[in-house]
Amino acid sequence: MVDSPQRHRDAALAVIGALLVAAALVLIWLARVSVPRELYVSELGALGEPTAEQFRLALLLLVAGGMLVAWSMRDLRSRPPLLRRGTPALTLALACSSFLVAAQVPCTQACPLPVGDTFTVQDLVHTLAAVVAFGAACWAMLQVAFAPGHRALSGLTLLMAVAVGVVAATGGLLSLARWNAVFGSRLELVATTIGIGWLVVFGIVRAARLVTRPSIVSLASPDAA
Repeated sequence: MVDSPQRHRDAALAVIGALLVAAALVLIWLARVSVPRELYVSELGALGEPTAEQFRLALLLLVAGGMLVAWSMRDLRSRPPLLRRGTPALTLALACSSFLVAAQVPCTQACPLPVGDTFTVQDLVHTLAAVVAFGAACWAMLQVAFAPGHRALSGLTLLMAVAVGVVAATGGLLSLARWNAVFGSRLELVATTIGIGWLVVFGIVRAARLVTRPSIVSLASPDAA
């Protein structure tokens, strides 16, 4: 079992991480409502957009907060063999790392689709980073949904993981099909909100469990597994 001082430190990091992630979500929404036209979330950070720096700051806050939450759950393991290939913490860290790349390599003006002459190498890097980030985030949520120690959140986490994957994929497909882009952009914003919102909730719940129910949290450790 993890000693009490370390549990309290991890709980504090989880709370700080959750607050940073919450701040990121607020910044993303403030940037979105400040733009009068319909656009995909990534376009908020596109080169030349007035919201570019605000969106970049939001992604950096998301990365920092996500890493802190990931550290606080480094002992967590999923039960199913397939999901045990890597820990939720490592998967979340991969998602955060991909978001960091997306923040440092924004798409070009209007975030062109991966077809035609306007699509650049920079757009390719940004798009791949964003896809990996969303995919890894969904996988981390699935791992948490089937991990011991957070029973109250398991059902909600599973539902939200499926929702993020389906909604984000649908929005992406609509974008590629160049059909109903308005609806597609709104779906992407919904998926982003659900995913980030889950991380905020999980960070706070994780902190509470570390402090109040260490015996349950310890069940998720490799030795107990």
